[in-house]
Amino acid sequence: VQLQASGGGLVQAGGSLRLSCAASGRSFRSYSVGWFRQAPGKAREFVAAIMWDGLTTDYADSVKGRFTISRDNRKNTAYLEMSRLEPEDTAVYSCAAQNAGGLRNPGLYGYWGQGTQVTVSS
Repeated sequence: VQLQASGGGLVQAGGSLRLSCAASGRSFRSYSVGWFRQAPGKAREFVAAIMWDGLTTDYADSVKGRFTISRDNRKNTAYLEMSRLEPEDTAVYSCAAQNAGGLRNPGLYGYWGQGTQVTVSS
């Protein structure tokens, strides 16, 4: 499966953005999707993930209550709705897909899209 992330941009603190992760390939519905982010000088970190059926989600504590992950398997697309953005959310956000379990482990994701930059100004 090939993934393409989009929707990043510059937003003021307190604002919102919606990221999209468009997938090619008919097998998208069988993969769990995760969002990860990496800020300059920092390690990649888990943000959120959703199981293949859309029924199970997981969030990093830092974004819980502010971000919502979802997917539309008919459109082969996953989304990350981000609200109440903070300057600390500034990073390159990437989506990834896997069917190995361990949603928070980036090493289990076999497919990655290119990142999209999210910049939150104070």
